[in-house]
Amino acid sequence: MAGRSKLKEPTVIGVFDSGIGGLTVVREIKALMPHQPLVYFGDTARTPYGSKGRDTLERYALEDGRFLVEKGANLIVIACHSAASTATEQVKKRLDLPVFQVVTPSIDNALKGTRNKRLGIMGTRATVESRIYPRLIGERAPDVSLTSVACPLLVPLVEEGWLNKRETRMILKKYLRPLKAAGVDTLIL
Repeated sequence: MAGRSKLKEPTVIGVFDSGIGGLTVVREIKALMPHQPLVYFGDTARTPYGSKGRDTLERYALEDGRFLVEKGANLIVIACHSAASTATEQVKKRLDLPVFQVVTPSIDNALKGTRNKRLGIMGTRATVESRIYPRLIGERAPDVSLTSVACPLLVPLVEEGWLNKRETRMILKKYLRPLKAAGVDTLIL
């Protein structure tokens, strides 16, 4: 989603996330625009964002965006679903530059991918409690159902590298149970 102001040349893309997950967004940007100047900020000092309240997330997102602007960015990508789902509008208003986020593309891809119109989202508490996914999906496709599951333990497990641990598999099974019961065929993670 673009902000209101015109781009200044040359464009430097600033990307931020609460940790290292946003590097997947950076990889995709670099694949599409390999010569585009880019600066990344992973806020590992304050991770995870998903357990924080709206006011804190808005403050963090503004601080992250301002930091990137100080480093030369004149376009911001919020690669953190928790920050994007709660703070995008504040970042747009306060920084007055183009701001993109990961929520809308995630929804668009999920809507393209579903065959049975049953979507699921596994997200942080902040992402799920923002209710942005049901709202935007309802606006785009009112006939699509959404099952949302807050997964507060998932980010720390991934950030810790516990991908193949027994404990992680047990937690994932618990988180996936309501999604399987709802017949979800497309999952936003």
